[in-house]
Amino acid sequence: MAWLSIIVSVGVTWVASLYKILNSSRSQSNSVFSRTGDKRNVLLVIAHPDDESMFFSPTINYMTSRAHNVFILCMSTGNADGMGNIRKDELYRACAVFKVPPEHVKILDQVDFQDGFGKVWNHNLLAKIVEEEVITHAIDLVRSFVNNFLTETSRGNTEAWELISTNIFRKYSGPLDIWLSILSSAMHYPRGKFQCLLNEHPGKSFLAMSEHRSQWVWFRKLFVSFSSYSYVNTLRRINN
Repeated sequence: MAWLSIIVSVGVTWVASLYKILNSSRSQSNSVFSRTGDKRNVLLVIAHPDDESMFFSPTINYMTSRAHNVFILCMSTGNADGMGNIRKDELYRACAVFKVPPEHVKILDQVDFQDGFGKVWNHNLLAKIVEEEVITHAIDLVRSFVNNFLTETSRGNTEAWELISTNIFRKYSGPLDIWLSILSSAMHYPRGKFQCLLNEHPGKSFLAMSEHRSQWVWFRKLFVSFSSYSYVNTLRRINN
């Protein structure tokens, strides 16, 4: 009976979490990213094709659904297995699912940013490239995994935000993590310095990732289904 109670409790919480996510439009109307009421130019910096679908779909869906201009800068072609050209095409198709136009997607293929284990990227050059994109597209918001180059890049009124990583238990807790993300962020960061974005269209995470056909193996299907990143992005502002 104890196990049955636990299973039922988890099931009820899972359903409640999905309900919260699917009805999140109203609760996110006061987001720090929508207070101005104007369109904003958002630059998402990712390392490889498919990072946008596996980790940033809540952010992309939030921004595109509110008619903000989303630009994606991918620092490599993901050519570790010799499929760089294939993965580039897959990224464009995945971005189409998110309604990010192809002219807003830039994929680099430079010696300094090659995919593979043990590769050390030139962070100074990376910061310079990001800064050039910020200037070219009049970027208001920059998002990425890491802040060591975002801090150097942020200038003027450009806001820099970092995706907060979670531990392995939360990472694979699916929609259940939305409650921990909201609570943890409120406890550890001052107001205006964090934002939890719920994925208003979680099905797009699956559809977009399925466009990365060369990577669409069974364990990535499980990842997209059960990863908390498919349901919520917790972002921390790293500049003033």
